[in-house]
Amino acid sequence: MKDGGLIHIYCGDGKGKTTSVVGLAVRCSGHGNKVLLVQFLKSWQTGELNSLALIPNIEVMRGKETKKFTFQMNEAEKAEVRAEHAQLFAKVKEKCAQEKIDLLILDEVVGACDKKVFDEAELLDFLKHKPAELEVAMTGRNPSPAMLELADYVSEICKRKHPMDRGIKGRLGVER
Repeated sequence: MKDGGLIHIYCGDGKGKTTSVVGLAVRCSGHGNKVLLVQFLKSWQTGELNSLALIPNIEVMRGKETKKFTFQMNEAEKAEVRAEHAQLFAKVKEKCAQEKIDLLILDEVVGACDKKVFDEAELLDFLKHKPAELEVAMTGRNPSPAMLELADYVSEICKRKHPMDRGIKGRLGVER
C-alpha cells in the first residue's frame, strides 16, 4: 500500500468502532491490498464476518469462543483469555513476518489491554517495530496515553443514546 505504515485508533463508548474498521478493510481490499482482521474479546458470529468472507484479500483470525464478558470473569478465566490472546497474537506476528500484509486490524485489542486480558507492552513493542509499510488499525474502549501518543489517527465514537440503555439487546443485522 503506497504511503502505508500509519496507526489508527477507533475508541470510545459509542457503537460503530468495528463497523468503521470493516469499512476500512473493504476500502483497502478494493484497491487490491491484503487485509488481516484479528478479533480479540469477540467470538460470536456476526453479519460483517459473513460479508467479509465473500471479499477477496481479507482474512479474519479469531480466538476461541468466550462465554462471558470480562467483568463477569474470575481471575482464572481472565488468565485463560490472556493465554489465548497471547497465542493468537503470536500467530499474527508470524503471519506479518512471513506475508505481505498491507492493513492489520486489531479489533477490540484496545479494550483487551484496558481489561488486562492482553499484554499492552507487547502490543506497543510490536507497533514500534512493525514493518514500516504496515498500516495498523485498532479498536476498543479506553486507550492508554502510550497508545494515543503512538497513534497517527485517533477517532473517538461517543454514545449519546443507545437502545441497550433501555434493555434492548443487540439485534441481528444491526448490532450483530
